[in-house]
Amino acid sequence: MAIILNARAWDLIDNTLENPKEMRVAVDEMDCGARLLDFGVNVHGSLAAGLLLTRVCTAGLADVALHPGSINGITWPQVQITTDFPVSACLFSQYAGWEIKTDDFFAMGSGPMRAIAGREALFEQLGYQENFYCSVGVLETDKLPGSDVVCDIARKARVEPRNLILLAASTSSIAGSLQINARSVETALHKLHELGFDVHRIISAHGTAPLSPAAADFLTAIGRTNDAILYGGRVTLYVTGDDASIEKIGPQVPSSAAKGYGQTFKQVFKEAGHDFYKIDPLLFSPAQIVFQNVDTGRVHAFGQTDEQLLAESFGLAG
Repeated sequence: MAIILNARAWDLIDNTLENPKEMRVAVDEMDCGARLLDFGVNVHGSLAAGLLLTRVCTAGLADVALHPGSINGITWPQVQITTDFPVSACLFSQYAGWEIKTDDFFAMGSGPMRAIAGREALFEQLGYQENFYCSVGVLETDKLPGSDVVCDIARKARVEPRNLILLAASTSSIAGSLQINARSVETALHKLHELGFDVHRIISAHGTAPLSPAAADFLTAIGRTNDAILYGGRVTLYVTGDDASIEKIGPQVPSSAAKGYGQTFKQVFKEAGHDFYKIDPLLFSPAQIVFQNVDTGRVHAFGQTDEQLLAESFGLAG
């Protein structure tokens, strides 16, 4: 039986979020019939909410957990993600590839609703389109959408508003930052795809990144969440096929291969005039990537983490 991403995410919400108050999450049954779940816009949210948000982002095809780690000798939690369905979980669902923008609202959309909407070239390039009567999406935003925005999302996702569930969280919230920190594998896969690597060769994946601390403002939050991946992300990919192509493309994959590396993301963002499109897109990738070739038994490692820069970004530097 084929995997239906939206069905998995829908069941995950229905089965898990029976008591939203326990997760410090608010639920709004909108007039249009859609359900809007606030995971960290007007509420504090929680670590548990962040873990659920990430599982929904990946349509339940990834295990997500917090594990102990350290930064410059200071105890620091790490966000771990593991999946045996990396392309479906990370590119068809988790990737925040849908820009939702009106005169008074902006959000980056992720989750399985993207697979039904099919608005991105990625779906045609990788040969995937989903049809289902209900849809689930995640919005990275500092403001909850109104009914007009929600109805427009439903229309573009090709479902009735009553068959749409949206989860929203700001970048600076506990849940919102955790789900971004869980994108170590996703950023590696997306960069490999952009570089022309056949991502269908990747059959399993594991990644970690430090959990970025809460931030009082958007710019600090966006800086810390990106730095967690760029300077602290570690990814292991289990791949098939030849080794020569891995050796050729491997050095281009870590964040260190891109322009802007070596500065905090907040600095890079400022120099770009706070315009994402002026930043080298190849910067968005993990600090270290390891390929384990299951066909040949060879291991290829590229890049390294930078704990000193992480400490500076997270406010830990003395």
